[in-house]
Amino acid sequence: MNTLLIFGAGSGVGAELVALTAQERPVVALIRNAEQAQTLRARGVTVIEGDALNPADVLQACKMAGSEAQIVSTLGGKLADYTANRLIIDTAEQTGIRQMLLVTSIGCGDSWPTLSARAKQAFGQAVREKSLAESWLQTSTLDGCILRPGGLMNGDATGKAHLIQTEAHGRVRRSDVALHIQQLLASGEGWGEIFALCDSTLEGERF
Repeated sequence: MNTLLIFGAGSGVGAELVALTAQERPVVALIRNAEQAQTLRARGVTVIEGDALNPADVLQACKMAGSEAQIVSTLGGKLADYTANRLIIDTAEQTGIRQMLLVTSIGCGDSWPTLSARAKQAFGQAVREKSLAESWLQTSTLDGCILRPGGLMNGDATGKAHLIQTEAHGRVRRSDVALHIQQLLASGEGWGEIFALCDSTLEGERF
């Protein structure tokens, strides 16, 4: 099976994805945190210790994974939302990688008008940066899939989260997001598509 190259594997959705996939297929991860790197190696992941904002580190990760790899980026925060993801997309093109699944959030891109004024004030800058990353992927030569989860929660997967291609609000477990990423990659049916992901069974504040 093709290698899975994960950016953001040290925590959150990325770590949940490693737990699901590391025993099924080769996984390569670029990790800045040494403790997280050690944990991933114990799971059988090929780890490159480096920074997703460093072109040489991203290039090394892409070359290690190989041109047949599938990339998943769950990166977020400050420069990572756009700058790091843009670098990953550009480097993937440079090294011949063809497929990338990008995890952003509800409110990105054309779903911006669905956010409340309070949400725009609280998360607006991050959402705008993530939206730029979405656009960069959509206008690249890669086969891209964009996944916009609702408010992220910890805990075991409920198995009741649903992919939606219309307006959506709500919350979702990180473990369910990872499960849907795994399914999208395996099916190959999500390339060129944008999905929201929410779980109507979870209580929480509306976005």
